[in-house]
Amino acid sequence: MANVAVIGAGLGGLSTAYELRHLLPKEHTVTLISDQPKFTFVPGLIRVALDLDPLEHMQLDLDRLSQKHGLNWVSGKVTAMDPEAKTITVEGDQVIHYDYAAIATGASMAFDLVPGLGPHGGYTQSVCTAPHAAEARTAWLDLLENPGPIVVGAAPGAGCFGPAYEFVMMAEWILRQKGIRDQYDITMVTPEPYVGHLGVSGVKNARELTAALLEKRGIRVIPDMEIKAVEPDAVVLEDGRRIPQKFSMILPSFRGAKFIQEVPGLGDAKGFIPVLPNHRHPQFPSIFALGVSVKLAQPDQTRVPIGLPKSGQMTEAMGLAVAHNIAVELGALDRPLQIPTLDALCFAEFGDTGIAYIAAPVLPDPETGKRHHSYAVQGRWVTWAKAAFEKYFMVKMETGTGVPWFERLGLKMLFGVSLLKDFPKPEMKELANSWFSHCELETKAESTGDSGSTTSIA
Repeated sequence: MANVAVIGAGLGGLSTAYELRHLLPKEHTVTLISDQPKFTFVPGLIRVALDLDPLEHMQLDLDRLSQKHGLNWVSGKVTAMDPEAKTITVEGDQVIHYDYAAIATGASMAFDLVPGLGPHGGYTQSVCTAPHAAEARTAWLDLLENPGPIVVGAAPGAGCFGPAYEFVMMAEWILRQKGIRDQYDITMVTPEPYVGHLGVSGVKNARELTAALLEKRGIRVIPDMEIKAVEPDAVVLEDGRRIPQKFSMILPSFRGAKFIQEVPGLGDAKGFIPVLPNHRHPQFPSIFALGVSVKLAQPDQTRVPIGLPKSGQMTEAMGLAVAHNIAVELGALDRPLQIPTLDALCFAEFGDTGIAYIAAPVLPDPETGKRHHSYAVQGRWVTWAKAAFEKYFMVKMETGTGVPWFERLGLKMLFGVSLLKDFPKPEMKELANSWFSHCELETKAESTGDSGSTTSIA
């Protein structure tokens, strides 16, 4: 009998735990560890911050879900991990022994990298966590009563830009709906090299559609720009400009969880976990990783550093592969190992319209520089699709469903997006050697301070 520990109970962690429970015989234990009492559908937090939906609509109680679906629930923050002894220490000195561990911790917010950034001692709002969204909602409601300039954007090193575009477009739409749009100047500041890049270059129509919509909405955009500091009444840019602000929502750069940074060899300098193509750790074979906690290189050489986005759909695919591969290891499945394709699909809601961004896969072929599918499409249907997916996902988490076959089929038929592919055994050594060579180059670049390093920050 084995104990498989899943650290983190967000979009990736909870769905991975469910997949493991479905794939493994009952004599195996699936332990779910999280310092959060509730599962939160993070993509819905923008609507919470803008007072369009209550936070309760985006959350489910993890203790109840674990009891309902046969998971061993452990509440608490992971403070230490010993990959050699295969132990996890949870606050209060509770020690959990595991046979396999799947790390799905997401990331911690690096607000400290920009003076004045963040809701804790800073002057900006965030939609990265449930408490942040609740605090942003209070500030937003105050702004509606006391108009002033709005600044939305991302700090240097950020890798997930979709929420910034959604927030600025949704905020503008709400102000128009209320008939008070003329009382607010709105500026977007982003480290992306151009509008609509979103951390993924070369997506057909993404630049044109996004830029045209921002211009139509009267939103001033400053791309390829580093935010140096935030003051109570202004956002300070690298060129010395001070953009007036009464309300700002700035996405931060990310780091890995603290305990990852403290385990030698587990993560890189920023706490992100290297993985082989099957998402197993190259040094510790009992550890797998998925989601934002994984180290993925940003292939673009941009003037201002940016990370590579890891969408919720990419995270689900990683979790599927991890659960499948652990089940193969434990003899519960007699099938080839799986690799996540890293195809990315993002529904961005902009009020009365939206844009779907598709990059399949998010990392282009290293030889040809091309993807199987890469395009953006705009329409009101995008907002309906995102709303439907939110309800569908919450039902999945309530019912203990991971990623069912019909969801995978729908993604493939409608958008050309697939989640997994077989890991051919003859390619195992070649892929592993390729990964190690890539890591050696990254390590050398980091040690020399080479600005061309492709290390992902998000």
